[in-house]
Amino acid sequence: MNDHDAQFLEFVVRALVDNPNDVKLTRVVDEMGVLLTLDVNPADMGKVIGREGNTAKAIRTLLRVVGMKHNARVNLKINEPAGGERPVKASKTVDEAMADLKL
Repeated sequence: MNDHDAQFLEFVVRALVDNPNDVKLTRVVDEMGVLLTLDVNPADMGKVIGREGNTAKAIRTLLRVVGMKHNARVNLKINEPAGGERPVKASKTVDEAMADLKL
């Protein structure tokens, strides 16, 4: 099986993170193409995703290029670690927002 995409992704991610031994990668091929699923140490999530997701976008773009070279559609899913969700900021009511404006 041709797994250049998985080798490339593993090389790039291991170079980015502080805990390269915690990098886990699964590769699934179906009629839609190749799905690479990435698991990293929770402390390294910020490094893999990057500011505003720019690092993850760049990695996905490079994976598409690698996939095009081998006539495959490659997608990347980055698994969020358990308990890794950011708290949702509660929105204010209209009355609270108007009070903040002090009109």
